[in-house]
Formats: sequence, structure tokens, C-alpha cells
Amino acid sequence: MNTQPLIVIQRELDILKRYLQESILTDLNKKNLSSQLASAKVVNEDELPADAIGLNSLVHVQECQSGQNFIFQIVLPAMADVRKKRVSVFAPIAIALLGYRKGSSASWEMPGGVQEFEILKVSKIALEQEV
Repeated sequence: MNTQPLIVIQRELDILKRYLQESILTDLNKKNLSSQLASAKVVNEDELPADAIGLNSLVHVQECQSGQNFIFQIVLPAMADVRKKRVSVFAPIAIALLGYRKGSSASWEMPGGVQEFEILKVSKIALEQEV
């Protein structure tokens, strides 16, 4: 599990706080997200490390138990499109990963149980680019 604080810009911190308040989360996910938000480091957008997951990040993760790899971009809900591998910032996987950096791992309780994801690569791309 990640031991470094999340690194986020204020807009993403606000998204995560709103999600925590308005969403139906499992007790484990509420506890994890609350803890992460309490220790999150808020930076200006120009100070956000290139390998920190945020809005518009292209993320390459591996689900640790199965070894399955996933590549997707985290976008605003209106831009989400499974065919283009664009996932809403409000999707459970996006919420679980926001603020983490390459080399970190994040655990999140999904419908099938707790899953751990290792962040293999993070890059920023424009929405016009194809994933």
C-alpha cells in the first residue's frame, strides 16, 4: 500500500471530498479515502509531478492478484467513453487512483472484493489524442 501522501490539485481534492460525502461507499473505502484526504498534499497545477495521477492522466496499472494490465485515461464524466478507454473521474478505479504516483499501489474494495493495483506508468495527454 502507498505510504506517501496523495498529491493533488485543489480541484481534484474537491472531487474526492464530494465523492466521499455523496457516494455510497463501503466502510473500508470510506476509511481509506478519509485517511488519504486527511494527509493529501495540495499543490498548484504547475507543481503537480508528471507521474501523479490526476484528471486527463493516462494510467497503466496492474491488478496485483490477477496480473491483468489496464490502460485508461481519467476524464470528466461527459468525456467518458469505454471504446476510447476513457474512464470517468467518478468511476471507482479513478477515485481509487487519484493522487497516487508511478510505483505506488492502491487498494480499493470493488464489487468482487478488495483489489490492489500497482501503478506502472502515468502520463498526461490531451483529450484529442487516442489512448
